[in-house]
Amino acid sequence: MITWTDTHAHLYAEEFDADRGAAVAAAREASVGRVILPNVDHRTIDRMMELELRHPDWCVAAIGLHPCSVKKDFERELYQVESWLSKRKFAAIGEMGTDLYWDKTFWPQQQEAFRIQARWAIHYQLPMIIHCRESMDETLALLKEVYQPGLTGVFHCFTGSVEQAQTITGLGFYLGIGGVSTFKNGGLEAVIPELDLNSFVLETDSPYLAPVPHRGKRNQPSYLTLIAARVAQLRKITLEELSEATEVNARSLFKNQPVKNVALGHSN
Repeated sequence: MITWTDTHAHLYAEEFDADRGAAVAAAREASVGRVILPNVDHRTIDRMMELELRHPDWCVAAIGLHPCSVKKDFERELYQVESWLSKRKFAAIGEMGTDLYWDKTFWPQQQEAFRIQARWAIHYQLPMIIHCRESMDETLALLKEVYQPGLTGVFHCFTGSVEQAQTITGLGFYLGIGGVSTFKNGGLEAVIPELDLNSFVLETDSPYLAPVPHRGKRNQPSYLTLIAARVAQLRKITLEELSEATEVNARSLFKNQPVKNVALGHSN
């Protein structure tokens, strides 16, 4: 039986306010059996929690501070993340990481926020959902600096080289493959066939980075099937084989987070 996990979707975003229920229904119909909801900052926590509460069998929240929300007051933002971590279980620490595409003003603060959240991932034994736009090598250097055995996570929206992929997976981290895999000049056509099947998970990053033929429009979790079809094509395997492998990977990555228990804030 084919089933998919969307390991990265901001389904709580305002872009879904008009038809969120329909987007959820479409994803379920497309055999998306679970969605991981990464946080952005203090403004998205309530919306994310509400969505998880509405769909406790399907949505699982993560908690973290997105690098584009790291400003002068980043310690205040991180205090709220830390407070939530002490209250309940989450799927992961994230969305966190670094970003040198939009604004380099707070690069020192981004690095410190990364280190702090990595320490929380180690303490709570949670995976990290890592954003690294135009900052792959810098992020890998930071990860190596804080790395301890057992630390794991996913490099969300991976668009790097085979060599970078090997470095990431060599540290025990996964690669998040999304809509860019369907882009004509996305750069992943030569990379995906070289990846081990046990090295990556699938994601949409909804509402962003919609796959072809919806590129430039709002993305949604049901489009994960388009990403899966492209990845299977590039690897010359069946959708059944891809589903089996990526579901094993997703369960391994988020292994301590059973869906219903996480949603209700209980541990096993």
